[in-house]
Amino acid sequence: MRVLVVEDNVNLARGLRHNLELEGHEVEVAYDGTGGLDLARSDRADLVILDLMIPRPDGYQVLRTLREEGVHTPVIVLTARGDEADKLRGFRLGADDYVTKPFSLLELLARVDAVLRRTRGAIEPAIPAFAFGEVRVEPGTHLVLRQGAVVELRPKEFDLLLALARRNGAVATRSELLGEVWGYQTDVVSRTVDTHVAELRRKLELEPAAPRHILTVRKAGYRLRC
Repeated sequence: MRVLVVEDNVNLARGLRHNLELEGHEVEVAYDGTGGLDLARSDRADLVILDLMIPRPDGYQVLRTLREEGVHTPVIVLTARGDEADKLRGFRLGADDYVTKPFSLLELLARVDAVLRRTRGAIEPAIPAFAFGEVRVEPGTHLVLRQGAVVELRPKEFDLLLALARRNGAVATRSELLGEVWGYQTDVVSRTVDTHVAELRRKLELEPAAPRHILTVRKAGYRLRC
């Protein structure tokens, strides 16, 4: 999916871009309100992450202008302000979610994923809790445990794990996973799946270099053996 980050803190903007790209998103960055408006109006973004305290104009005015012009791209408001009045003002202007600085990167990525799912109207089949090796996964609460300890998975890592689990041991091709988890077209060539599988193995397998559960099927794809 395509994400527009409107943030005047260069280091924060670069960090967000890097981590969103690791999740498989295409990312554009604007460092002020004027640039953010121009990019948001171009209708190239599926989601906007908008800092309210950007210059020329500020995020409130950017949000107001977009909604008045009929741009309905979902917006997550990002700001150091945590007062209830500021949150309410953002929602009244049309924000879809609100994250206050300082924030957890995993929380922001989870909110990005949740807003995109909601706006796409994606409906995924329910999956009961399942286990493999030392790992237990509870999809309803996004809880992953290894030997009873919580394992922090990135949103796309969790989605990838569920996509493999839905197949009940059958093989999922890279193209299928790119389409199901990242929304890519099947003709896209990407190492995204391989990178995320490697991370899942590192976090969940007893021996990541010799996995027993998250398996590669040569010339086919991946499967999960429970």
